[in-house]
Amino acid sequence: MIALRKTAAAFGLELVSLDQPTAPPHGHLLIEVAAAGICGSDLHAYEWTPGYEFMAANLPVTVGHEFAGIVRSAGQGVADFEAGDRVVCWPTKTCGQCSSCLAGEPQNCSRRSIIGLHCDGGFADVVAVPAVNCRHIPDGLDLSLAALSEPLAVAVNAVDVADVKRGDRVAVLGPGPIGLAIAWVAKHRGAEVLIAGMRDSLRLALALNMGIDHAVDLADKSLEQAVNDAFGRSVDRVIEATGVARSVSDGLAVLKPGGIFVVAGIHSRPLELDLTRFVREKKQLRGAHDTTDRALREAIQLLADNADVLSMLVTHRRPLSGGIEAFELARSRQAVKVLLFPNENHVDIEGDYA
Repeated sequence: MIALRKTAAAFGLELVSLDQPTAPPHGHLLIEVAAAGICGSDLHAYEWTPGYEFMAANLPVTVGHEFAGIVRSAGQGVADFEAGDRVVCWPTKTCGQCSSCLAGEPQNCSRRSIIGLHCDGGFADVVAVPAVNCRHIPDGLDLSLAALSEPLAVAVNAVDVADVKRGDRVAVLGPGPIGLAIAWVAKHRGAEVLIAGMRDSLRLALALNMGIDHAVDLADKSLEQAVNDAFGRSVDRVIEATGVARSVSDGLAVLKPGGIFVVAGIHSRPLELDLTRFVREKKQLRGAHDTTDRALREAIQLLADNADVLSMLVTHRRPLSGGIEAFELARSRQAVKVLLFPNENHVDIEGDYA
């Protein structure tokens, strides 16, 4: 089989040929990957962004954690899955023994690791993962769309952390896949939403097509002016998904006193914050990362119920054999979500959105 792997602590990935696993370990499923999405974390690993040095100890490793597929076989000790089941994967592996795990908060596990970053992931024909990390998907949900379950769950969790309510005015910073998904989930919950980007015309146009109320290019106006034009006042919530530290400062400036700001982006540089103003305005700064079991189950159901609109997030489909070129496409910002397909017969290049 072929696999897209991080083989060295440097820029790039390598497409390699590997022997297929023949049987899953105890408690694991062997999954035939139907489709896998390129995530921002995968791009950071590809670019060897500061903060991803932790991967060095695990190399070589097959990347990819946003995937859906069909169970080929189940290892000993697995009771809830069998061959032929259609599944997606929550990529966070937990220890089950720390205080967070024992409290029913595995997403906060102090010894967690990530499938596709710490151990082999889904950019391959076949992958073995713990059964406890897998979730069944509805029969009517297309497997390629099901591959969006994990990133959509990340978005659901960010909106949960922001405590978005019906009628809230919400600014989302960054129209990448996660930002677009956050904006859509917030809108779905009854908020009025503005999404802002910088020279991201394709993605901002897609936001409007998905029903987001306002999409603004900050190359044309400031965030403050954009918020004033859209809402006439400060916003109740800001959710950041840019990875640019300055956007946090800009977002705090348009947040109402007592409002909630959620940082969901991964940042390579520190933030300078006017703490006196922050305290006097009683604003709340929260971090959202990964997801929860509840949010993952909600995401799967949202995909099943809203396939037409959420499928818009998938703008490009490429064979796994062209994975390097697909990563360069994803880096170019001329795509939203790029899916890779191990079975090239399932790729419809003509179906690209752009």
